[in-house]
Amino acid sequence: MSEGLEVRGLQVRYGSAAPALDRVDLQVRPGECVTLLGANGSGKSTLFCALSGIVPSSGTIAFDGRDTRRMRPAAIVQLGIAQCAEGRKLFPELSVEKNLRLGAYVRRNRREADASLERVCALFPDVRMKLRAPAGSLSGGQQQMVAIGRALMAKPKLLLLDEPSLGLAPRVVTSMLEAIAQINRDGTMVLIAEQNAYAALAIAQRGYVLAQGRVVLEGSASTLRDNELVKKAFIGA
Repeated sequence: MSEGLEVRGLQVRYGSAAPALDRVDLQVRPGECVTLLGANGSGKSTLFCALSGIVPSSGTIAFDGRDTRRMRPAAIVQLGIAQCAEGRKLFPELSVEKNLRLGAYVRRNRREADASLERVCALFPDVRMKLRAPAGSLSGGQQQMVAIGRALMAKPKLLLLDEPSLGLAPRVVTSMLEAIAQINRDGTMVLIAEQNAYAALAIAQRGYVLAQGRVVLEGSASTLRDNELVKKAFIGA
């Protein structure tokens, strides 16, 4: 098996219903930013939950050559996969710094955690200014920065981002995408699930389109941008 993420024949089924994911094949290579496009209910969040060990699945999930499908979520984080879930899921009454440090729970070295915190603050200057503030007092964009920063505190090799632009103003989306692109340039693989195809394809090298739990299209970011079906479904062209 190759380095990076390799998914083959992945299936997730909830009860007797039709599969939420049906024989999904997907790959994220070292250094890549890959986007996952799809409407609500297409299976994007389910895929991320399977990759994170949160829901049971069948098929193959390998990361850096290791089978992760039966690993516990904490072990998957230790291996190098961290997820920033849709909806931010912060603890509003806790300070921004405490929310961030929760992301480093799998790491025992305080010095390394401090270095990760500094990296997050350098990436998101607004976060540095709000470290002592309750997370619930921040704007939506600032809360999203904290959510991404919390995932980065685990020092992941692969960052899973589920709808990071959801509900944000266009100006905030632009700065968020610039930060995600910088994370990727710094050497972290990124798999980003987005309904905003224009935004996601602007920073990705490759992409996949999910519909009803299946990969129906894949290709380079430029190929997907020029695809008429993608334009009509996700870009509004």
